Amino acid sequence: MRIGYPCFNTSIGCTAGRTFRLKSYTEERLIQTVASNLECLKKTLLYNATKGILFFRISSDLVPFASHPVCKFDWQPHFRDRFSEIGALIRAKGMRISMHPDQFTLINSIDEKIFDRSCKELLYHAEILDLMGLDTSAKIQIHAGGVYNNRDESLHRFIKRYGELDNAIARRLVVENDERYPVADCLRISREVGMPVLFDVFHHSVSNKGESIPQAFAEFTPGWDPNRDGLPMVDYSSQLPGGRPGMHARSIDERDFLSFLSLSMPHDFDLMLEIKDKEKRALKALELASHDPRLLGISS
Repeated sequence: MRIGYPCFNTSIGCTAGRTFRLKSYTEERLIQTVASNLECLKKTLLYNATKGILFFRISSDLVPFASHPVCKFDWQPHFRDRFSEIGALIRAKGMRISMHPDQFTLINSIDEKIFDRSCKELLYHAEILDLMGLDTSAKIQIHAGGVYNNRDESLHRFIKRYGELDNAIARRLVVENDERYPVADCLRISREVGMPVLFDVFHHSVSNKGESIPQAFAEFTPGWDPNRDGLPMVDYSSQLPGGRPGMHARSIDERDFLSFLSLSMPHDFDLMLEIKDKEKRALKALELASHDPRLLGISS
């Protein structure tokens, strides 16, 4: 089990997701921004590796406007060597990488133009991981999308559209349960197309069909092929005290976290902490999980 956090490190003084306004787009500005983002990503990964944080979600803003028509620059060959260097670092340190496009990436949209834009955005994410030379255990997580007043029809449209995706995209996709489509719906998708389910613990607590954590793990983990997909991926967070239902806590509820680790036994997985204080709580999570035999390095 690797433990990690998404997108940004708050301790190192840079961000790997710097962007700029569309009206400010120039080729020169794009090159400068991407170079800065890649340098910060490398710095972030080195920091994580020294701390034993071996799971990281890369920001979708690594290459601003990459899937937008305004971007005519061939950034892939220009930065190929830098991507390759970062990929070599990831492999050497035994790290796991994921990406998560924004909520406007909807392959089950009833609007064909949105589907087309979503395909371009997903291809951009796949190109990032391919340029790094990462195998298909580096995943791109998406949600099933909108309900559009007809759940069954919308699920069927997701399944149909998945079959239309470029293989460079499809081989990396995982579907995450959420408030609209709980884990039972995502398992239906998985059975139809073979796409693994990324299990979100907090979303499951908000929307489910009565499955306990142990039951959910027993159902979604077999959908991950160890050779093709690597270990299952899990997102963890908890309810913000006093916040509206569905609001993520800023940090880790230690009792809830330890309870989750116990309930998820004996399944092995890589754990993404969707928390506001990023690497600080990832380090705390590593401390709390230090006696868990699944934690990478404990049993080896």
